[in-house]
Amino acid sequence: MKKKVIIIGSGIGGLGTAALLSKAGYNVTVLEKNENLGGRANIFKAEGYTFDMGPSWYLMPDVFEQYFKLLDENIIDHLDLIKLSPSYRVFFSNDKELPVVDIHSDLEKDLPLFEQLEPGVTPKIKAYLQRSGEQYEMAKETFMYLNLGFSLEFLRWKVIKKGIELNPFQTMQSYLNKWFKSDRLKKILEYTLVFLGSDPAKTPAMYNIMNAIDFNMGVYYPKGGIYQIVKVLVNINKKHGTQFKTNAPVSKIIIKNKSAVGVELENGDVLKADIVISNADLWFTETKLLEKRYQTYPERYWEKAVLSPSAFIMYLGLDRKLELLSHHNLRFGADWKQNFKELFDTPQLPDDPSYYICKPTETDPDLSPPGTDNLFVLVPIPPGLELTESDMDNYRQKILNMMTIDLNLSKFEDYIVFERKYWADDFRKDYNAYKGTALGLAHTLKQTLKRPLNYSKKVKNLYYVGASTSPGIGMPICLISSELVYKRIQKIKTAKPLKAL
Repeated sequence: MKKKVIIIGSGIGGLGTAALLSKAGYNVTVLEKNENLGGRANIFKAEGYTFDMGPSWYLMPDVFEQYFKLLDENIIDHLDLIKLSPSYRVFFSNDKELPVVDIHSDLEKDLPLFEQLEPGVTPKIKAYLQRSGEQYEMAKETFMYLNLGFSLEFLRWKVIKKGIELNPFQTMQSYLNKWFKSDRLKKILEYTLVFLGSDPAKTPAMYNIMNAIDFNMGVYYPKGGIYQIVKVLVNINKKHGTQFKTNAPVSKIIIKNKSAVGVELENGDVLKADIVISNADLWFTETKLLEKRYQTYPERYWEKAVLSPSAFIMYLGLDRKLELLSHHNLRFGADWKQNFKELFDTPQLPDDPSYYICKPTETDPDLSPPGTDNLFVLVPIPPGLELTESDMDNYRQKILNMMTIDLNLSKFEDYIVFERKYWADDFRKDYNAYKGTALGLAHTLKQTLKRPLNYSKKVKNLYYVGASTSPGIGMPICLISSELVYKRIQKIKTAKPLKAL
């Protein structure tokens, strides 16, 4: 008799786990509260425009390849991956000397720019990226694919053996200050921390491995959009027998004799299982789906937790093309440190925010009507702010005014023929996100060393997967999380990526 598994939530982590377990012979059912599968990797279409709603960067291609190999699949048979060049464009606000630069993730192409930012930097940037690359490979072999208890294993990374001198208690900010002088160059090297939802002044320097991912591997795009990844994972799941139920919100995890034995849906239906895995927001899982006596991470844990930012997002359909924008665009505020202070220390809507614009139609014009562009505009804002519709309308106008200046346009707002706003309240409603955070727990030092475990300490056969648990935030990291929970269930203790199921 096959063991029955219920997975709550169909984000990348949930879909990834379902495929691994189904292929291994488990009877898997995935429950999704929303109409669409994919969790935050959602999609919508309107008036001829197609918008990916959440993740937009395809990074760490090696991790995607590793995951697909576990399923005896070749990723290039499923996704048409396009390497972006430039990888992204950076706008430095109030910088008359060098307002716009392109990053190609090709060191020979990027070196002239780096030399312009900091004369004589070539040997240092080469040494820095070589070290980051070595640390990334080491992390994959010794830590990223290892199921941890209290993760002091992190401090054993074989750093001394490999001759890599990196104090894990340094911050990214202090580490970069030892290497480089140019504020603009350091901003380019720090921006990747946005994907970790963290402040460079509080993020461990070990995350400089993100620069190796960026500059050594590049940035890709799956033709058709990020939601193609969801479609592919769903199809592979169905091939192995996974069952899906959408519009099926869970109200309770059923516990008997301190063991998870199923779930109850909001409509009263009861589904039995031998194993329950939650890909839902961990705060919601622990505090809303479990009784207090079964909570490993109760409310008091979350009250002290450092959250990644929420986001104010605009999905914009334009009536023309904007040639000044590349596929990925980053606008850096003039006062970098003040921006992070407003996000983490004195929570408020940033006055001079850094923001991100994705123009997928640069690479994939089929996502909007001929001769037009669609834009995904994301502004990080603090989680937990009490904001009204009026506050958001005013902030919308502020951001559109900033874009008009930054893009040197006279009547940008007149180009908009479709618009949808999305913010903290939507993250709460759609994804049960604690305080409306867009990503979950930030990767501070403490929350890196002691990230929530991927199993319940109080309930047998209850597991967790996704950004809330180890190893953390991001689509490829959630696929690693899938492999980790699979290892946990199968009692596989190796620290290395699996070769085959």
